[in-house]
Amino acid sequence: MKKTVLDYALRVYLPITLLIVLVTYSVTYFASRNERYNIGYQPTQPINFSHELHAGKMGIDCQYCHTGVAKGRQAVIPAANTCMNCHSVARKDKPEIIKLTSFYNEDKPIPWERIHKLPEHVYFNHSVHVNKGLECKECHGQVQNMAKVAQVKSFMMSDCLACHRSAPEKYPHLVNLTGLKKGPENCSACHR
Repeated sequence: MKKTVLDYALRVYLPITLLIVLVTYSVTYFASRNERYNIGYQPTQPINFSHELHAGKMGIDCQYCHTGVAKGRQAVIPAANTCMNCHSVARKDKPEIIKLTSFYNEDKPIPWERIHKLPEHVYFNHSVHVNKGLECKECHGQVQNMAKVAQVKSFMMSDCLACHRSAPEKYPHLVNLTGLKKGPENCSACHR
């Protein structure tokens, strides 16, 4: 009697359970794919800052505000005093500039929401990439056209490897960059 109940359970309940687990995993995986890689992530920032205006229309170079990008691992989010280089005289009466001035006068950091983020176990050095001639848009998209910045590309390992391998079909413009060599493909180059 016990064998038939167990046999019945294995024949009926196990396949149903496995099917439910597989369907649940598949639906969750595909439904959250963009969310998992933050594509489209566009948080509300404490100050409405338009890259479209500053980097686009005004042509301010990314490195003016993101000073660490050519010198170190981090791109560096600008402090209020960087913004005040211009806004201590320009457009001082605008509501967003008044907020900026408040942070500056109170010597408080602006609590910007991070948009682009790699997993904790991934090592990435901005300066190595920027100093080899890669433009910010390769990873961050056409930020100069964004009034509100969003993550537009995934930061999956396959994307990094495609670039490191200089896959001409995916990145034809990167193959001939001055000083660009094939990037490392060994695990420890990025996984630390």
